[in-house]
Amino acid sequence: MTVSPRVRFADVHGHRRAYVKIGSGPVLLLLHGVACDHHTWDPVIRQLARDYTVIAPDLLGHGQSAKPRADYSLGGFANGMRDLLSVLEIDRVTVVGHSFGGGVAMQFAYQYPESTERLVLVAPGGLGPEVSPVIRSVTTPGFHHVMGALTLPGIRHVNTAALRLAHACRLPGTRDIDEIASIYDSFKDSHQRAAVRHVLRAVVDWHGQIVTMTDRAYLTEEMPLAVIWGADDQVIPAQHAHNVAALAPGADVTVIPDSGHFPHRDHPGEFVRLVRRFIASTEPSSYDQERLRELLRDGPGRRIHRARAGRRPVTPLTGRKARPLTG
Repeated sequence: MTVSPRVRFADVHGHRRAYVKIGSGPVLLLLHGVACDHHTWDPVIRQLARDYTVIAPDLLGHGQSAKPRADYSLGGFANGMRDLLSVLEIDRVTVVGHSFGGGVAMQFAYQYPESTERLVLVAPGGLGPEVSPVIRSVTTPGFHHVMGALTLPGIRHVNTAALRLAHACRLPGTRDIDEIASIYDSFKDSHQRAAVRHVLRAVVDWHGQIVTMTDRAYLTEEMPLAVIWGADDQVIPAQHAHNVAALAPGADVTVIPDSGHFPHRDHPGEFVRLVRRFIASTEPSSYDQERLRELLRDGPGRRIHRARAGRRPVTPLTGRKARPLTG
């Protein structure tokens, strides 16, 4: 059984922030998805810590961090990460974001490019409208009260046991059910439910995702970017990986077969190998205000032809070994 590193706490703006810090070397900031916490990284965090200083916080409203009535927008989370890093005396990081945490990672890089060396997005939100109906249901008006009833002790124990049994039996469509069972169990905390509802209402409605980076993806020309997706993702479809290949042609995009929405948990060794390879093969982004102005003035339109000419393909993995990326 993997043991998570010791949880530490920092006070930021009067709110407790939980995080783990382990390892030494260049800094990786690991950002979990909605309704998860730093434990999502347990299968990979110690391996990554052999080469890097790894910071894995519980986002505000999640895990052991405070759950106040607060700003749960992407911008608010990006601000919180900048301020936590300031408290920890860390100036620059490679940001690794999973699912909603991928959206926070993109927002962090957009707001604080001078603090961002690279981006690694893991099954991220913000690259297309499609998202699981389960996620969309959280934004409906009756969610808080219905889930309150469904997480009463007896009902919750039966339902979580049933979900985990379905996962153990490998029934069709149950790849990520074990993780979903943990999320469901966490909803017994009314403050957690309220925070998650506020988070999702900022980025999702009944029609799907409403926040996108597609109009600003061209700015990643100056930011090393890797995207890792599970081919069997039933939360955010892996077809969005092809959107990345079109929007940010210089990105390293890998789709892992036999993997769902949590590729870092399904295939931790492969995930760590991909992250290490990406970092070793790229130079940290160097913030240049004049270059940013040039990109903004040109906009995405003038880069379409060059983007098509230099596009990297999406790299599927065969078994557990990746083919080298080309481009």
